[in-house]
Amino acid sequence: MPIRVSMSASFAPSPSIIKGFFKSGDRRLNGSKCGILRRNLVSKGIAFSVFGSLLSTDPVQGMDQLPYKPEGYNFWTWKGRKIHYVEQGHGRPVVLIHGFGASAFHWRYNIPELAKKYKVYAIDLLGFGWSEKAIIEYDATIWRDQVSDFMKEIVKEPAVLVGNSLGGFTALITAAYLPQLVLGVALLNSAGQFGNPNGQSNGSDEETIIKKFIINPLKEVFQRIVLGFLFWQAKQPARVEKVLKSVYIDASNVDDYLVESITRPAGDPNAGEVYYRLMTKFMTNQSKYTLDSILSKLSCPLLLLWGDLDPWVGPAKAIRIKEFYPNTTIVNLQAGHCPHDEVPELVNSALLDWLSSLQIEASLQAL
Repeated sequence: MPIRVSMSASFAPSPSIIKGFFKSGDRRLNGSKCGILRRNLVSKGIAFSVFGSLLSTDPVQGMDQLPYKPEGYNFWTWKGRKIHYVEQGHGRPVVLIHGFGASAFHWRYNIPELAKKYKVYAIDLLGFGWSEKAIIEYDATIWRDQVSDFMKEIVKEPAVLVGNSLGGFTALITAAYLPQLVLGVALLNSAGQFGNPNGQSNGSDEETIIKKFIINPLKEVFQRIVLGFLFWQAKQPARVEKVLKSVYIDASNVDDYLVESITRPAGDPNAGEVYYRLMTKFMTNQSKYTLDSILSKLSCPLLLLWGDLDPWVGPAKAIRIKEFYPNTTIVNLQAGHCPHDEVPELVNSALLDWLSSLQIEASLQAL
């Protein structure tokens, strides 16, 4: 989730950090497509939340949606940590992974529709939503291992992974690590960067010592002061609403439930420390987990459901992913960073079509 908006406790990182993590050399395409353009739909070929009390009807769109449920849905203990997740429906499993600062509730318009044909799970990553705000050093492999174990212990059979933003990056790295349990991956404006082939080596030993014992301690004091203020500011409901509206082209779905689902986790006593660790450790040190290195290990079909009007991650990134990994289908949408919540009817339709094509392909291979 969502992205400019919130960390584990729903807060806004700086635009410079976000652009570096999400854009990765992205170039805007000239012009944009109307509606949905489907490219190679059967070709062979990759942050905001809350909860309620079963299905209800959205008075605006007339769509079923997950109700707001402050206490959450289901909980699973992973390595001694409390992990929240939603489970609905029957059939082949589909696992939904939220973006930066979001939670399972961000899939509120997708879970009920997908659950009509599939067994749907939506999980809160550690440090986000209703999952525990663990005081650990966060790294991409933490969430990879969490999702992998969730599939082994809760899902218990091969599944399709669907992720938005940071959740997309998590889905990719999980699929590369656990190919036997991942049937396909669908990405909605995924985070992650392509590697820099001209990366420079580190400095001398003397420079490293000075940085470790003099520069870094002073920098940490300054960072804590600045990020502490940003944490307090970013968790205010008015600020959350403003940031959400900046990444939704049509902000009509930015409602009180969505805002509360982001601000509520900020009340956790550990939320501020988790925010600090995410901002200083995770968001600024991702060069070793590049899209090209992950895609080179991927072996399943990939779907890109891309909001072309995203202010952070434009359509050029989707094209670059397909160039690198041909077993990719692209569906372009007139939406921002979170198309699954902004234009859920289009996302649901495209995702169901693609899931159906995977089943047909699997049936043909079985003959």
